[in-house]
Amino acid sequence: MIEKQVFRNISYGMYLVTTKGDKNGGCIINTLSQVTSENPLVTISLNKNNYTSELVKLNKRFAVSIISEETDNNIITTFGYQTGKTINKFENIAYNEISDLPVVTDKMSAYLICEVVNIVDAETHYIFISRVVEAKMLNDLTPMTYKYYHDVRKGTSPKNAPTFVEEEKIDGYRCPICGYVYDNSKESIKFEELPEDWVCPICMAPKNKFVKLN
Repeated sequence: MIEKQVFRNISYGMYLVTTKGDKNGGCIINTLSQVTSENPLVTISLNKNNYTSELVKLNKRFAVSIISEETDNNIITTFGYQTGKTINKFENIAYNEISDLPVVTDKMSAYLICEVVNIVDAETHYIFISRVVEAKMLNDLTPMTYKYYHDVRKGTSPKNAPTFVEEEKIDGYRCPICGYVYDNSKESIKFEELPEDWVCPICMAPKNKFVKLN
């Protein structure tokens, strides 16, 4: 038996992977690991269905912005819960061109520029083993952890994430945009009693867009 909640006890960070294309791509991941320190190598894992994964596999270069606890929710919503196959994620997001790659730096802790040296097929995901060719600290902001994202920002994992866990039966409502769940059993006010102008605390979606669970 595998209890998937166990995987959330593994320490994760929060990262924004971006890359070049006819339409630039980018997505949020929590699966970046350092492999070596000498001529540093890192690995990232991307779902095969992601537009960003297609672009990284094609051009074999990408940037990683290390998300901080101060990073705007709009960035997490845009790059974490929407697909680059249908929208231009960079349309309303400020970014810089660094080493010919789009890099989001606002309220990020640091960034890396990476070149893919090997690709491992991991069933639903590709693992990109990559050389770090540039790394720069941007400020002293605290990097956001996956635990902070869940416990403080009240975020959830999209279905393409390696750490996605299907919730148990919950008396509540889910935001169809970012996946945030309003659990009636954990809140002082029932969802049904919230004012009609209440909005999702993660992505600002209106109350009337929420879908009842179970």
